[in-house]
Amino acid sequence: MLEIGPLCEDDPARFEAAFAAIGWSKPAAQFEQYLAEQAEGRRAVLVARLGGEFAGYVTVDWISPYPAFAEAEIPEVRDFNVLPHFRRRGIGTRLMDAAEALIAERSPIAGIGVGLYPDYGPAQRLYVLRGYIPDGRGIAWDNTSVAPGQSVVVDDDLALYFTKSL
Repeated sequence: MLEIGPLCEDDPARFEAAFAAIGWSKPAAQFEQYLAEQAEGRRAVLVARLGGEFAGYVTVDWISPYPAFAEAEIPEVRDFNVLPHFRRRGIGTRLMDAAEALIAERSPIAGIGVGLYPDYGPAQRLYVLRGYIPDGRGIAWDNTSVAPGQSVVVDDDLALYFTKSL
């Protein structure tokens, strides 16, 4: 049975191990920071567990680091991950549904950014299929708009931002 709930105190080390097992670097310190931000009310962290086993998570930043969202008070869905062996089971959809429902309690609009290289292809498609549309500000690197002719590194910080009316 799939359960979605908040990040718990004993999760960081388990999450680090789960990601290390698939060759991804997601240190426990990242999740410890999320716990602190969750306790402060700055971030919500929703964790999916299937049969008690960690399957994925998504966070909601109530004040986005992306200036256009922060100025418009648009909460941002961030750091959305479902472990590969749990994909194609509707877990990502349920996590996104939960994140959007949480945002809808405070805002009529949700924001999200997505990377621009092929690893983000499935996420790009998912967000469009869920009704997210580009915010019209072009691409950003490290939350800052990229000007025509500007060179940037194509990495996880290069993103296109989307919004969705809830």
